[in-house]
Amino acid sequence: MTTTWFITGTSSGFGRLLTERLLARGDRVAATLRRPEALDDLRAEHGDRLWTAPLDVTDTEQVRRVVTEAFKTLGTIDVVVNNAGYGVLASVEEASDEQIRRVIDTNLLGSIQVIRAALPHLRAQGRGRILQVSTAGGQTTYPSLGYYHASKWGIEGFCETVAHEIAPFGLALTIIEPGATPTGFGTSLDIAPPLPEYENTPAADTRQAFLGGHFPVPNSAEKLTDAMIDLIDSGATPLRLPLGPDTYEDVRAALTGRLAEHEAHRDIAHSVAATTAR
Repeated sequence: MTTTWFITGTSSGFGRLLTERLLARGDRVAATLRRPEALDDLRAEHGDRLWTAPLDVTDTEQVRRVVTEAFKTLGTIDVVVNNAGYGVLASVEEASDEQIRRVIDTNLLGSIQVIRAALPHLRAQGRGRILQVSTAGGQTTYPSLGYYHASKWGIEGFCETVAHEIAPFGLALTIIEPGATPTGFGTSLDIAPPLPEYENTPAADTRQAFLGGHFPVPNSAEKLTDAMIDLIDSGATPLRLPLGPDTYEDVRAALTGRLAEHEAHRDIAHSVAATTAR
């Protein structure tokens, strides 16, 4: 059966690769991006199975209009993929206010508004899946990526809530957590001017790893994209899907560390309970 997908951020990276693979296997794709002409080659090859629209996810009115138009034009959308993203490489002091707003507006508020716009349509059709592309950085952290983490930790908390709220309607949401993958993300990072005070610190080490091309990138973009498609085909609905050995190990270490710290404070946590009135 043909599956219809709505995908944000399709000009490059996972969005572009996902669009290519889905069209190649005969699915329909509503692809949104800032410059729709970037997909002219795919439109020429696949015709009306590719629907495109300009979309800046930081424009809430445009998000609502484009999502509504996609459902109206295509009739049914089976899978909504929130993929559009933006990253800034900076210590917390180095980033500009504009950079901070953009990363939050794109990764957090933009993703929230796409989900909000899609939910009435998905509820009306009585079925559908949402894939929220996050990252290992949605549950663990690396220096110089604090604002990116703020947006990804935020959207994961939001999506976990949404998943519980929409289950009674026959809808499901999965948070996809890719590890470091050669999609061009590292080279597209917005880089803040460094402060000399942060030389010889972990923040500078991360910056140099990215700028020098030394940050480990162990995953296959093609295999990761296929894993997302396979998830939908399987019908499985996990809340989170870690993809990549780096994601698995880094998130496991973060969760194990947080649990150990949590357990260490058991006694004090219980000590502040109100005494039962007699």
